[in-house]
Amino acid sequence: MAFEYKSLTLRKLAIIGAGHIGPDIALHFARNLASKGVETVLVDIAEEALAEAREKFERKVDRAVAAGAIPGDRAGIIKDSIVYTTDYGRIAGANLVLEAATEDEAVKHRIFEQVERICDDDCILLSNSSHMQPEDIFRNLRNRSRCLVAHYFFPAERNPIVELVPGAETDPALTALLMGFYEETGKAPIQVRSSYAFAVDPIFEGLVQCAILCRETGLGNEKEIDAVAMRTLGMGIGHFSVISSANGNSITDHGLDEMHTRLMPWFRSPPSLKEKVRLGQARWDIAERGETVTVSEEKERRIRDQYLGCYFGLAAFIIDLGIVDIDDLDMAVGIALDMRPPFTMMNEMGLEQAYALVSAFCAQHPGFRMPQSLERARADSGWQLSNVVRSKTGDVAVLKIRRPRSLNALDGGVVRSLERRLREAEADASVAAVVITGHGTKAFVSGADIGMLAACRNAEDGYRVSRAFQALTVQIERMRKPVVCALNGLAFGGGVELALACAARVARGGLKVLARLPEPNLGIIPGGGATQRLPRLIGVEAAARLLRTASPVSSEEALALGLVDQLDDTDPLDAAVTLARRLAADPGLRKKLPQEPIPCPAELPAVELGHLSRRIDEILVEAIMRGARGTLTDGLELEAQLTGRCIETEDARIGLSNFVQNGARSPAAFVHR
Repeated sequence: MAFEYKSLTLRKLAIIGAGHIGPDIALHFARNLASKGVETVLVDIAEEALAEAREKFERKVDRAVAAGAIPGDRAGIIKDSIVYTTDYGRIAGANLVLEAATEDEAVKHRIFEQVERICDDDCILLSNSSHMQPEDIFRNLRNRSRCLVAHYFFPAERNPIVELVPGAETDPALTALLMGFYEETGKAPIQVRSSYAFAVDPIFEGLVQCAILCRETGLGNEKEIDAVAMRTLGMGIGHFSVISSANGNSITDHGLDEMHTRLMPWFRSPPSLKEKVRLGQARWDIAERGETVTVSEEKERRIRDQYLGCYFGLAAFIIDLGIVDIDDLDMAVGIALDMRPPFTMMNEMGLEQAYALVSAFCAQHPGFRMPQSLERARADSGWQLSNVVRSKTGDVAVLKIRRPRSLNALDGGVVRSLERRLREAEADASVAAVVITGHGTKAFVSGADIGMLAACRNAEDGYRVSRAFQALTVQIERMRKPVVCALNGLAFGGGVELALACAARVARGGLKVLARLPEPNLGIIPGGGATQRLPRLIGVEAAARLLRTASPVSSEEALALGLVDQLDDTDPLDAAVTLARRLAADPGLRKKLPQEPIPCPAELPAVELGHLSRRIDEILVEAIMRGARGTLTDGLELEAQLTGRCIETEDARIGLSNFVQNGARSPAAFVHR
């Protein structure tokens, strides 16, 4: 057995270093690859480290089983896929080797020189470095085209961000392959050009420096500064707590001094950090769990302004370096560091205020210059951000919805980005067709952001939200160039409605749940076109059953119903690109939904509603039946009006509130009014 992804075949991989992060990286690989028969070899020179790694690894697997994150019958397979050894010879035959040893250039050189002697010439070599550039790590190897940095973030088995940093001689095709491989195994990788400490760590360590400087200048103590950082940046714990728990004083001290000479003069390890390192002290004076920290209003303001000026300035400085895409950086910082994303935060605040905070910070901190990118963003009245990533495969534009923390849920920003990307593709003479897909393998789109619907207070609000999303689906439907949907994972609610507007749909095969329209569980009806397009695609009676019962549909059921046109067990995106190109070459192959009335029974077959609202079902039946007897255009208007009517029912308030408070698995207690 083996794991196969495009040209990459993995039967065996090795991780060198069983210390802080190595076992967690092993767990990430084992969770995704063990069921394919892939063996993971964890190597360390110390038996004690391996014993601790085994205990840590198996404890985390047991916790994941208890939490329902890993099925119980897979735990043994995952545990048995790991080999713990001090024998470097066991890595022979590995297709991929990842080094996770200490940040010491000499150590890394010795490791990779040994790996090169043992492993085949086509073995991929990765280093989990947080600072060192690939040119320095791999300089002594004969074949550097197969080498790059893969920088994980804590906890490596759960944090989806990985910085992939190719060196000057890295094969670009390998970088592209690994970007796809990491996404296929549950990560959200970003590509970063080689630069000391890459893209994310200069922001993190710069904020640690800012926190320590606030302490040294008397703005507050560690507990107060952490408390303000948490409120200001939306962090779970403050920076003093982070470096205390991670024993991060030494690496931060070294990193800041290196960044002083390599990146920007402002970076410099503060005196109190150097003293901690000299004395071998790991912990700062941080708050205990549950301890309440009170900060005066004036002190809070002064610390907050320092943090925001530093944060916004550092993020813009990284953009000035030209090493990373702004959308990648905004996402990566937000997820990897568990903070409010910097560029999104600046846009929400307003660029004038953000600029003023950075300007004040620069005036107070010699060596910190106003970033040119922030100057440009101020002139443009904001940063141009998008959760829809555009790429091209030949003459096909690929639009990927990327919101990994919400399983690609649709919000206003995604809708606006899709509209803009589609207009660009329509106007681009080099684009013949478009494919819309989602990030990762779990979800195409997990639905619409419930916050938009929960914020509706009356029928007008509901009508407005419905029409805004319908406008996107109509835009897709009316594109001159064919738009194909690649359902890389499940599609719920708005994800199904987005797919229905496309000229064709290709889905990942083998999914027990591919599609579902769960709106009746929330006390509402679908408002993005499903009540009108689904009956026109698969027939009124079949569509009504799915719409009224919120029943899930598997990949195979979706194909049988005609909800999707094709299944692909390996890569629905590649299949969708091929199909889109065919539709562009032969417009006669494009199937368009009927715009006029369609055959409709006098009444719908009875269905078992269970706990669902009978009042909402009445509105849903009206949308289906009246819509089928009129034109699609009139049906969409009707659907929007009826969405507004739903919002004013008691059951909509009950259903939406229940979802927000208790989640999707808790059935709402509808009163049928």
